[in-house]
Amino acid sequence: MIIKKFLLFYFALLCSLAASAQFDAQFSQYWAVTGYYNPAYAGQTDKLAISGAYSQQLMGFTNAPKSMYLGVDMPFNFLGRKHGVGVILFSEGIGLFRNQMFGLQYSYKKQIGKGQLGIGMEAGALNISFDPTKIYLGDQTNDDAFPTASISGMGMDAGAGAFYTHPDYYAGVSVTHITGPTILMGENNEFKVDPTIYLTGGYNIKTRNPLIRVQPSFLLKSDLVSTKVDLTGRLFYDYNEKTFYGGLSYSPGTSVAFLVGAKIKNITVGYAYDMFTSQIGAGSGSHDLFFNYSTDMNFSGRSKNKHKSIRIL
Repeated sequence: MIIKKFLLFYFALLCSLAASAQFDAQFSQYWAVTGYYNPAYAGQTDKLAISGAYSQQLMGFTNAPKSMYLGVDMPFNFLGRKHGVGVILFSEGIGLFRNQMFGLQYSYKKQIGKGQLGIGMEAGALNISFDPTKIYLGDQTNDDAFPTASISGMGMDAGAGAFYTHPDYYAGVSVTHITGPTILMGENNEFKVDPTIYLTGGYNIKTRNPLIRVQPSFLLKSDLVSTKVDLTGRLFYDYNEKTFYGGLSYSPGTSVAFLVGAKIKNITVGYAYDMFTSQIGAGSGSHDLFFNYSTDMNFSGRSKNKHKSIRIL
């Protein structure tokens, strides 16, 4: 029984250390939740868009990470210029921690060539809580530094980024938690959230068959201590105003993901299953789901700057 308690505590500690190293969650279908890590994407299309995602990682482990995201964004015109606004909500349980985030986003738009550049910022709040009551260690814990009751803290947060979309490709760079907030939890505990840098891009490759196209893409995520790269390839089939896709995503030294999805009218859904290749997650997997609903917003009464949404490209 003592060994079992120790193993449970050790896994909770590993999850806690991972949360401290990189606060942001990992979504396998990163292209579907661009607003989560780049505020410049708000209003980047001519659509009102509602996106949601759910990720359950390391299936079979106690207190394994579970992440939920909801984002809404839309464009608007003001003083003859195009802008975008958005709001994001995020909640994650990882080990004995629960991380929550709320953010308001603004993006300024500028037409460059056939594409559109967005430069954006985000302001919001983080709430982090720690609940040791979910694990029982008996009388083995006498350290005053280890809390015996739930503790939580809140801090202000900010981010910034740039995002460029073109009918054939996209690219973005952003920094989340740019102020590196330190959140006081109780009287003796602090949680430092380090800034995280994101680089992303994708390209549409046309084939001889007009119904089939290929899209390679990538996402690089780094807090200058550790770096993670996702390399993705998807094959799209467009038929009768419907789109279906399948593909693979590879994160060197971490996992391989299998992807499927579809867009029917204004609704897009996708699913990914991750198989871990690292020793810590070997033998377990993760599920990743997303949905997107979008509707056209035409302020001028005429169609302008038509291009496919970067969520599907």
